[in-house]
Amino acid sequence: MTLAILFGGSSFEHEISIVSAITLKKVLKKTALIFIFVDANREFYLIDSDKMTSKTFSSGAYKKAKKLTLEQKGFSFNAGLLGGRKALDFDTLLNLIHGRDGEDGKIAGMMEFYGINFIGPRVEASVLSYSKLNTKLLASLIGVDTLEYQLLYKDSNRSIDLKYPVIVKPVHLGSSIGVSIVRESSELDYALDVAFEFDEEVLVEPFIEGIAEYNLAGCKTDKWELSLIEEPQKEEFLDFDKKYRDFSRDARVKEAKIDNTLKDKIETAFKKIYNPLFLGSLIRCDFFVVGENIYLNEINPIPGSMANYLFEDFESLINRLSKALPKEKKISIDYRYIHSIQSAKGKA
Repeated sequence: MTLAILFGGSSFEHEISIVSAITLKKVLKKTALIFIFVDANREFYLIDSDKMTSKTFSSGAYKKAKKLTLEQKGFSFNAGLLGGRKALDFDTLLNLIHGRDGEDGKIAGMMEFYGINFIGPRVEASVLSYSKLNTKLLASLIGVDTLEYQLLYKDSNRSIDLKYPVIVKPVHLGSSIGVSIVRESSELDYALDVAFEFDEEVLVEPFIEGIAEYNLAGCKTDKWELSLIEEPQKEEFLDFDKKYRDFSRDARVKEAKIDNTLKDKIETAFKKIYNPLFLGSLIRCDFFVVGENIYLNEINPIPGSMANYLFEDFESLINRLSKALPKEKKISIDYRYIHSIQSAKGKA
C-alpha cells in the first residue's frame, strides 16, 4: 500500500500537524509514504521524504517542491514541457491536518467530492467533533455524560454561574491553545481575553483538582480495534508546549492500571461515540472518571501522531483500516424527470 499523508493546513495547529507527519514517517517504516503539505495559503506541495524536517517548513524551503493540483481521484503535478500533467499515484490518503481545515470538514468534503479514498472523519463527524459544544450535545444524545458547562460569546455578558476553579476553553481549538485555569473571579477576564483571541465562542467548565483521566483510541474495521487505555502524566493540564512534545511520541506507552469494570465502561462509551459516525477514521477519546462516573472530556478526531503510541502494531492497523473505508453511495443520474417533462411539453 502507498499512503499519502496530508498535513499542515490553515490552522492554529499547523505546526502540530507538521510534528505529527514527521513522527509518522518514523513509525510507518514498512509502508510506502507520500507527503502532501498544505501551506497557510492552502497550496498543495509534494514533499520529498528526505526533506521531511521541521526546517523545510519553517524556512519556507518547501516552496521549491512540486506544487500539486487536486482533481478527480487524486492530485497531479506538472511533469515538464513534454510530460504535461502527471497523476500522483497512491492508494489511500491519511488526513493528518489538526484543527481548522482538517477537523472542521473542509478536507473531508473535498476528498469525498473528488472521490479520493481517505482515512479520517467524514463531514458529519467533523462538524460534530470540531466544536466542543457540538461534542457535548452529541454525547448527551447518545447517553455519554460530560461535565456541566457554560457557553460564552465574545460580545456577551462575562458572568458565570459555575463555582471556582474553572477551566476556560475556546470552542473550536485543540492542543490546549487558549486554555486557562481560573481559580478566582479576578482572573476570569484575562482568561477570557486570551481565549477570545482564538475563537468567538468559549466554554467554561468546572476544574476538578486531581481528576482521573484516561485516553482510549481505536477504530472499527471488520471488528473493533481498540488501543490500550492510557492514564496521562499528572499535570494541572497539558499546555501547548507539553502537547507539542506529546504529539511527537513514537514509543508505546504503559497501560493504565485499572480494573475490568472501569475498562469496560470506558470502552463502551468509546464505542457509542465512534459507531457509526466515525467509521473510516481512527480517533482518540479522553475521559474523566469521578467516583463511579465516566465523563467524556473531548473527542480527538485526528489525534496527534494518530495516537500511534497506544497501539501494539499501529502500522498493521492503518493497513487494515485503509481496506475498511466507507464508500459513498453512487447515485445514477439519467435525467428521466427532465425527459418526461420535455415529452409532455412536446405532446402539448
